[in-house]
Amino acid sequence: MPEAIPLERFKQMVGQENGVTEWVLIDQDRINRFADVTEDWQWIHVDEEKAKNGPFGKTIGHGFLTLSLLSMFSYQAKYVPEGIKMSINYGLNKVRFLSPVPVGSRIRSRMVITALEEKGPNQLLMTTTHTIEIEGQDKPACVAEALGLLFF
Repeated sequence: MPEAIPLERFKQMVGQENGVTEWVLIDQDRINRFADVTEDWQWIHVDEEKAKNGPFGKTIGHGFLTLSLLSMFSYQAKYVPEGIKMSINYGLNKVRFLSPVPVGSRIRSRMVITALEEKGPNQLLMTTTHTIEIEGQDKPACVAEALGLLFF
């Protein structure tokens, strides 16, 4: 559960890390369920036998599976501003998939508040850069700028 801090202190966090999440296992069951929901059954994701001879040596998680976890990762932020009533997904800016996530890998997000912008009365647009790390690898799976509209 994030710690609520005064809004003025929260605004001073631009450019600072706002938490590192718990590791999340990307197993074949999760990949298959994501494939079913999105109807993306490309063999590099779901055909374990064929993937053994493919470019990655095993199945990999969908890039959009990794991206879809941003919402869950956001709930593990270290701080939120006091008085926040709700937040909504406002979209994404730049998203890059830098490394495949092999089945059986664990990923986590390192979150940095990169911008805060007043959008209206009692509204603050927050940009959070998520760097999705793969356990044991130097190169991240994904770097994405997520936008959240905070209501007070």
